[in-house]
Amino acid sequence: MSSTDQGAHSVSITDVGARGSADEARPGRERRTERAAEAREHPVLTIEDFSVEYKGDRVVRAVKNVTLSLGRGEILGLAGESGCGKSTLAYGINRLLKPPAVITGGTAHFHSREGYVIDLNELSGEELRAFRWDKIAMVFQGAMNSLNPVITVQRQMEDIFSTHRPDLSRKERRTRCGDLLERVGVDRARLRSYPHELSGGMRQRVMIAMAMALDPQVMIMDEPTTALDVVVQREILREITRLRADLGFAVIFITHDLPLLLEISDRIAVMREGEIVELGDAVELYTNPQHDYTKKLLASFPSLTGERGDFIRGGTRHQDGGQA
Repeated sequence: MSSTDQGAHSVSITDVGARGSADEARPGRERRTERAAEAREHPVLTIEDFSVEYKGDRVVRAVKNVTLSLGRGEILGLAGESGCGKSTLAYGINRLLKPPAVITGGTAHFHSREGYVIDLNELSGEELRAFRWDKIAMVFQGAMNSLNPVITVQRQMEDIFSTHRPDLSRKERRTRCGDLLERVGVDRARLRSYPHELSGGMRQRVMIAMAMALDPQVMIMDEPTTALDVVVQREILREITRLRADLGFAVIFITHDLPLLLEISDRIAVMREGEIVELGDAVELYTNPQHDYTKKLLASFPSLTGERGDFIRGGTRHQDGGQA
């Protein structure tokens, strides 16, 4: 991509403010506000009073009475420092927790586009196995650790279809795998590659392609850009934004990088010590944070110019014509 292309697709909240042309950002801000309102009216996932504890010599309350809703097509950012409970919450929603972690309270309900509601706490066995990937998919932290190093990309992707779509022929499975790779910008010839033969960015794209395999309605992304350089981070963020616009899935995007969330999220939940301390529209949270912890997070990022916390980051252009 040329520098001209990059410039044409990059803008930040602070850039707009610095130029004194807030009107340029209004369409994107209005669309974010609309999606935030839609999240309350048409949720795809509702979490109420959700709690998780790690049982041991000393009980650790990792998630404390969390209440959230995720709207259809919305990107909800979940921010907070390491160890605050972000990943534990994500694993709890998807029923992936293992001992000594225990869900001690609360509910999580999935509202399917077909009109029915699933109580995730009631799922078990084959029902739970069928639900994962099909309704809610997850992109795990650390693509190299998530992919099997001794199995080709093709075999790992085909395993999803073999398990969840056993009626597909081998040729249909292979075709779909290639189509998925191309959708995320990876040549289908890479199906024959092993994970160690791919760059970090390509491995992360493979993980996103695998998560999209069964057309889920919700994608949970746990630190999907960690350990990637800033250029590759930008490409991954643009890819996520484009795919969300094209396919209509909702995203819970987990990271400790609050400026990154400000670029792509419609709403942001700030988590500290297992609790949601602030939840609101992304632009509003940036311009008018309410909780002291949110203010400290914003102030902790160094600036390229100006005061500390007045960071300038290249953003992503939403597919609906607005700007992040």
